[in-house]
Amino acid sequence: MRIGLVIYGSLETISGGYIYDRKLVEFLRRGGDQVEIISLPWRDYPRHLLDNLSRSLARRLQNLQLDVLLQDELNHPSLFWTNQRMARSCPVVSIVHHLRSSEARAGWQNNVYRLFEQSYLRSVDGFIFNSCTTQRAVQSLVGDGYPSVVAYPAGDRLSSGITEDEIVLRSTRPGPLRLLFLGSVVPRKGLHVLLEALSRLPAGTWELSVVGRVDVDRAYARRVRRMVAERGLAGGVVFSGALDEERLSAQLSNSQLLVLPSSYEGFGIAYLEGMGFGIPAIAPTTGGAAEVVHQGVNGYLIDPGDWRSLAGILGELAEDREALQRLSLAAWRSFAAHPTWEQSGQVIRDYLLSVLEA
Repeated sequence: MRIGLVIYGSLETISGGYIYDRKLVEFLRRGGDQVEIISLPWRDYPRHLLDNLSRSLARRLQNLQLDVLLQDELNHPSLFWTNQRMARSCPVVSIVHHLRSSEARAGWQNNVYRLFEQSYLRSVDGFIFNSCTTQRAVQSLVGDGYPSVVAYPAGDRLSSGITEDEIVLRSTRPGPLRLLFLGSVVPRKGLHVLLEALSRLPAGTWELSVVGRVDVDRAYARRVRRMVAERGLAGGVVFSGALDEERLSAQLSNSQLLVLPSSYEGFGIAYLEGMGFGIPAIAPTTGGAAEVVHQGVNGYLIDPGDWRSLAGILGELAEDREALQRLSLAAWRSFAAHPTWEQSGQVIRDYLLSVLEA
């Protein structure tokens, strides 16, 4: 197949959505498909909306010689009208990681975003979803009359090679509970919630490594650094920035609990990648995280912003290493039962072929 993929910026961008897109492109190319990346420049949301007035963008997309055009739904502000203006020479399929209008913010803002997203979603011919939660969110806006497939993200991008014995030894090792926050330092990921919870725990009972980009929302990054200083947490918190796969694997191998108390996740690749190293996760009750994190089995789910419950869970696990061991082994087994990137890639390719045959 000749396939196009519309994204913002670089396919090498570090985020769960871009990892998903990148692994899909790698799979398709390995199988002999031709994949052309159509990169649009990063701008703010209002300027992205102006892309719809660009005749050159519409011409560029309609002149591509493709069998199918994939679009990351993140690009919806640039494409909601562009898709309707351009002459179609092939099906357009949207990859939806999560809807912007599903995120936590003022209701009036989400109402505006919902209008643009709904217009975009109605302009495509089918969908690839990363979770059943995302599928339901889209269908609530446009109905279920579009061909679609759910292809879960995988966690086998990183190779742990960890054994059951090593997980048991790590989880029962005495000393501070070694926590990992894995995600961009932005409000939605909830680092401030984690820091508030940690400020209620005795010093020396925990250590936190923050791994992820700090340049996405610089004002928020400054805010959480001030919070670390003002709450007296500096001795236990390390900001490592974004890590390459080798260093990230080393960090995961040394961590005991992944804490990412987001306000919303369409799925949450980080939780699954942690489970590949036998690390249980703390995730939000909202969004698709519950499709991989099961309450009290391989982790815990908390309501967004509920630092009190989070502090209670962390305090208990710092003391009860047998409970941590049970969660860790269950997390490892959850990872083993989950589809691989290869399997998810095949699900998507089969779906694309069915779209072409329809």
